[in-house]
Amino acid sequence: MATDKPTVAFIGFGEAGQAIAAGLHEAGIETIAAWDILFPTPDGEKLKHAAAAIGVRCAGSAADAVHGADAVISAVTAASSVDAAQSVKQHLAQQPFFLDINSVSPGRKQETAKGLGDAARYVDVAVLAPIHPARHQTPMLLAGPHAAAIAPLMTALGMRVTVAGSEIGAAAAIKMVRSVMIKGIEALTLECFLAAARAGVVDEVAASMKNNYPGLDWTKVVPYNLERMANHGERRAAEMEESADTLRELGVEPLMTMATVRRQREMGQIGKQPAVRGALPEGRAAILNAISAAARDRH
Repeated sequence: MATDKPTVAFIGFGEAGQAIAAGLHEAGIETIAAWDILFPTPDGEKLKHAAAAIGVRCAGSAADAVHGADAVISAVTAASSVDAAQSVKQHLAQQPFFLDINSVSPGRKQETAKGLGDAARYVDVAVLAPIHPARHQTPMLLAGPHAAAIAPLMTALGMRVTVAGSEIGAAAAIKMVRSVMIKGIEALTLECFLAAARAGVVDEVAASMKNNYPGLDWTKVVPYNLERMANHGERRAAEMEESADTLRELGVEPLMTMATVRRQREMGQIGKQPAVRGALPEGRAAILNAISAAARDRH
């Protein structure tokens, strides 16, 4: 970043991009542009309205978005991360930082960095918590040869970053491996408490878990995990496929991880149903009842 008020470009302007952009704008970044492949489509209207509300310029193309940028933040779907980087490579000037915040395997991050070559200073970024409510202040890990250079600049903007190492993929490895547990527990929560609801023993199962996990309040854990899956299950399934790739890269067979992919994806699809969406604010019993009914209809 060239100045204390750098110009920033977002490639991908979904939930993560919007949240980080809003936080950076409030932190004093005045020049922010964004491009999303949905912008030219009817589905892009909502994204454009969000950009206008934040104070972000909607670019006419990926090239337009990154023109003159000091930093490019890639926040696309996991499957699109390499293509997104390639779409801007020829349009980057003066080696801007390229912050890859996508939830992909270390191998995918290394592939992206290799594809960019000297066109940008690539930084492997892992976002370690839900992007709301902290937005740009959500804890992040940085890795790669340029991580140490950008860390103080990000910190000055109020961002909470830690350098995980100088090797590209070091941050992604932590994120992908921990996701095996985090998103796996979500999937197990669904499977366990869906069965408990149908058996009529939800309260009893939740109470018994205090013996093994005294630090967790399952009256809060269950609806939270189910809400996360209902709202983001399909995206989380894609992320877990990247976790599975990470495990394979490490020589570990991803048996549990691939099962998590199935549960997350199924729940993401169920979560789109109006009855399930309407139940999400109503608490554990209502959520489980709605999910149970929707799951029966699917099978």
